[in-house]
Amino acid sequence: MSTTPLAVLDLIPRSSGDDTATAVANAIDLARQSERLGYRRYWFAEHHLNPGVLGASPAVSIALVAGATSTIRIGSAGVQLGHRQPLATVEEFGLLDAVYPGRLDLGLGRSIGRQQPAADGNGAGQPTAAAVSAYTANRGGADHATEQRTGNGLLLPKQFDFSRLLATSATKVATQLHLLQQPGAYTPGYDSQISDILALLAGAYVSPDGVAVRAYPGEGAALEVWILGASGGSSATVAGERGLRFAASYHHSPSTVIDAVDAYRAAFRPSAELDRPYISVSADVVVGETDEHAAVLASGYGLWVRSIRAGSGAIPFPTPQEAAAHEWSAEDRELVRDRVETQLVGAPATVADKLEQLRDATGADELAITTITHDHADRVRSYELLAAEWARRGHA
Repeated sequence: MSTTPLAVLDLIPRSSGDDTATAVANAIDLARQSERLGYRRYWFAEHHLNPGVLGASPAVSIALVAGATSTIRIGSAGVQLGHRQPLATVEEFGLLDAVYPGRLDLGLGRSIGRQQPAADGNGAGQPTAAAVSAYTANRGGADHATEQRTGNGLLLPKQFDFSRLLATSATKVATQLHLLQQPGAYTPGYDSQISDILALLAGAYVSPDGVAVRAYPGEGAALEVWILGASGGSSATVAGERGLRFAASYHHSPSTVIDAVDAYRAAFRPSAELDRPYISVSADVVVGETDEHAAVLASGYGLWVRSIRAGSGAIPFPTPQEAAAHEWSAEDRELVRDRVETQLVGAPATVADKLEQLRDATGADELAITTITHDHADRVRSYELLAAEWARRGHA
């Protein structure tokens, strides 16, 4: 039997009725439980301006849980380079590595950032439009206008139109950039940022003017560097060309996950880190005692996704009762269809079957599991049931 380690992807969700302190305490507890259950990694996402998702700083989140655990790897999924400097990122993770050596994963992701105006001045005064255009242009151009399935039946739903969401959220994007970036700052090319991070970690950075710079802390840190990607665009290519580990997303961009892993493999060149491609694939999962029980636990998911897709940001995760009270329009259902239909929900055997299908379709070396339920105990139990079934099948 093939071994496929499981990891945890935590957004630090806040449930309806809970406060920030409770959400953070739940994250620390889940990390401890995940280590006990044998999960290989515990990763934190980075999101901003979402009342129901509190993982705003991966480095701080890592510091909070690394001290409460001892063996599980801790990482970012990922650091948003649209508004973060390579040096600051290397220094933060260098400090963490000094205390928790050999346990850290530095996952790096693209995000919307203010773009530098062209030499002719085009784009000046329109940072949001330029940022949205640059972000969407690098997502890959595959056509997923209709539902598709892989050879083994994995659902690749009709692709959600992210450009429409970004365009309708222009004011929020502009506000976020204003708060996250210094006035007049712009985001360099993604490949350039990755080059700078790798050079600073290796002690080989030289500025365009020929000035050598040493990152203390950071240089020589024993980090596993990962690139995150949701499509066959620039992230997958950069990861492959650099010979880095790649994390593809089925959980938030299910239609393009095959594009992402195929583009990564096509671009892959062996490096000092890897002699072959290495891929983790994420999935939204809820496991219950039975299929029916799991469906109740997951019932708030559609309403939660709707809040994100509607442009208001993730709401605190609803109770099943709050979810049942929502009156769904046909437009609402279409807004969340791709995410709801690709959430893996059921009893342990049901979900494990679906995860095996995802693994086989993508060729994943690992699977990253993100689970949100309203009650923390149900969330822990979901991970516990899955770990037991996965081990029973000989995959752990």
